[in-house]
Amino acid sequence: MTPVRRVAVVGTGVVGLGWTALFLARGLDVTATDPSPGAEQQLRAGVAALWPRLDAVAGASPDRLSFVPTAAAAAEHADFVQENGPEREDVKHRLFAELDEAARPEVVLASSSSGLLPTDLARGAPRHPERVLVGHPFNPPQVIPLVEVVPGERTSERAVSDALAFYTALGKRPIRLRAEIPGHIANRLQAALWQEAYSLVERGVASVADVDAAIAHGPGLRWAVLGPFANQHLSGGPGGLAHVLEHLGPPTERYWRDLGRVTLTPELTQTLVDGVHDELGDTDPAELAARRDAVLAELLDAKSRTDLP
Repeated sequence: MTPVRRVAVVGTGVVGLGWTALFLARGLDVTATDPSPGAEQQLRAGVAALWPRLDAVAGASPDRLSFVPTAAAAAEHADFVQENGPEREDVKHRLFAELDEAARPEVVLASSSSGLLPTDLARGAPRHPERVLVGHPFNPPQVIPLVEVVPGERTSERAVSDALAFYTALGKRPIRLRAEIPGHIANRLQAALWQEAYSLVERGVASVADVDAAIAHGPGLRWAVLGPFANQHLSGGPGGLAHVLEHLGPPTERYWRDLGRVTLTPELTQTLVDGVHDELGDTDPAELAARRDAVLAELLDAKSRTDLP
C-alpha cells in the first residue's frame, strides 16, 4: 500500500467534519470539498471547535486543511478518498464518476454510506470499480473507533486490505463484512433495538425517558465494554453461552414472538419527538454531545489499557 499522506474528504457535513478532524489530528493533509454555501467556513470552524478534544500527534495542525471547489480537484492528488455525500444513489454515482476520473487508479474510493451497497455505488465508477468500497464510520467518526469495511462484487482484495490498513493506522477498529447487506451490521442492530423501543412507547409500556434510562443505565453499560455475544457468554457463569442458550433460549424466543412491529405514523413520530423534548428539556444538543464525547473519550482511554477484545 502506498503511504497515505493526503486524504480527500468529499462532503463536509457532520460525518465529513468528523473524518476531517480525525485525519488532521493524525498528522495527515486533507483536501476537502462540499458544494453547500459557506461549507468551507463551517468546516474550519467545526475543526477548530473539535481540536482541543482531539488526541493530535506531533506535527498535526488544522492548517494542513485545504478546500477546493470540486470533487475532482480534491481527489487529484489524494492517496485515499473518503466520500460523505447525501444518501442518494444518483448523487453518489455523479460523485464517483468524478472521483474515478480524477484519482490515481490505485487510490481507494471509500464511501461513508450508512446503508447503500458498494456494488451499486461502483456503477458510478466504470473505469476502476475494483477500488470502490464502503468505509462506514460510526458517528462521531473522530471519537468512535468502529469502521465497517464492505467490499462489492468487483472490489479487489488489494483495495480491501489497503482500507483496513489505513483505518487501523488511524487508531480505528475496522471490521470486514463477508457479504453486502443494506445497513451493514451496526445500523441493522440499532434498527432492531429502535423497533422495539418505538413499540414500547407506542403501546404505552414506557416513556421515551424510561427507555433511554433502561439502556443507558443497564445493558448499554456492558455493551460499551463487550459485545452482545461475549456479554451473554459471561452471564452464563461456568457454562457460558451454552448454558444461557439452554436455559434462557426458550423464553427469549417467546420475547421475539411478542416484539412489536411499528410504523412511523405522524402520531408516533410526534410522540417520540415530544418525549425527547420532555426528557432533555432546554439542554443544548451541542453541549450534551460534547459531554457525551468527553465520557466516551475516557471510556476509550480506559479500554485501551486493557486486553479486552
